[in-house]
Amino acid sequence: MFRHFAAVSAAALLATGAGAQSPQAGSHNPAIKNGAPHAIAAPAKGANSFTESQARGRFAKAGYTGVTKLTKHDGLWQGTAMKHGKRATVMLDYKGNVTAR
Repeated sequence: MFRHFAAVSAAALLATGAGAQSPQAGSHNPAIKNGAPHAIAAPAKGANSFTESQARGRFAKAGYTGVTKLTKHDGLWQGTAMKHGKRATVMLDYKGNVTAR
């Protein structure tokens, strides 16, 4: 009787543990943070602590090359860069989001 109870209990624990660890589709709070820059419609306003070198790196990760005229203004790193043969004005907000116009 005890063996049967132990086996049923172990099976129940394994079933609930496995279900709790599976990722939820569309979760807004993923277990692993994606460090890739995100492209968004408008940059977030706020104090930016990225260095110029870090900003250039974020633009490069987002696929931009030849970043020039990079300045920090009102909490945004802003400059010009190339992507897919087109020149664009690029911006990096304090969250690390890349925006292009």
